[in-house]
Amino acid sequence: MRKQSLILLFFILVVAGCKQKQSSNSNPAAKGFNAKASDPKAIAIADSVMKAMGGRKNWDQTKIIHWNFFGQRAHTWDKATGKDSIYIPSKNMAIVENIHSKKGKVFENGKQMTQPDSVKKYLTKGYQWWVNDSYWLFMPFKMKDTGVTLKYLGIHKTQAGEPAYKLQLTFDSVGVTPQNKFWVYVDTSDHLVRQWAYFPKASMSKPAFVLPWKNYKKHGKILLSGDRGKHTLSNIKVMNHWPNK
Repeated sequence: MRKQSLILLFFILVVAGCKQKQSSNSNPAAKGFNAKASDPKAIAIADSVMKAMGGRKNWDQTKIIHWNFFGQRAHTWDKATGKDSIYIPSKNMAIVENIHSKKGKVFENGKQMTQPDSVKKYLTKGYQWWVNDSYWLFMPFKMKDTGVTLKYLGIHKTQAGEPAYKLQLTFDSVGVTPQNKFWVYVDTSDHLVRQWAYFPKASMSKPAFVLPWKNYKKHGKILLSGDRGKHTLSNIKVMNHWPNK
């Protein structure tokens, strides 16, 4: 009996260890995430945000997302291939490019642009717009991206008076503005991002702006917030197939 009990105990410990390992790997960091300089508590909170937003598996399996960035630009992005279609209504311009290769086509007033310098200019702008506009919508999923360092700054209240874990995000030679810094406020109860503060330079002590993240809604199998107070990311859609014109 004692031998059988020891075998059963060993089996339970092995299963528990496997479950713990599986749990810790449920939101693996991107290659180049600065785990060494990041705080373990900040990493754990980032993982809890991913879970609250729908989980890593559902984020990875999300295929195509459409959104309108403050009425300035409309994106349709294929996460799997990197294809992004941007429409700029003020210019009646469309940019269709791959964000990985940065190759694509530019259309103005329905006609394809052919002048090489102009095409290069707008493909560069298109990539920069994608980096900026996607971060405003998807930042909670990207806190363990390449080049990111996460710091835990304690529990603070948001402008709405809600208690929140305060995280600091800084960047190392990634993106188009690696000198930026963000403070991200994560609700202590539901683990959703409720506010962020933006610093153009990491050395700055006062943010350029502080905005809320409100009115989360389920799109596909993930949660997204387009409400930034006075600003709105609208017409958010999660799709399984590229939309037909």
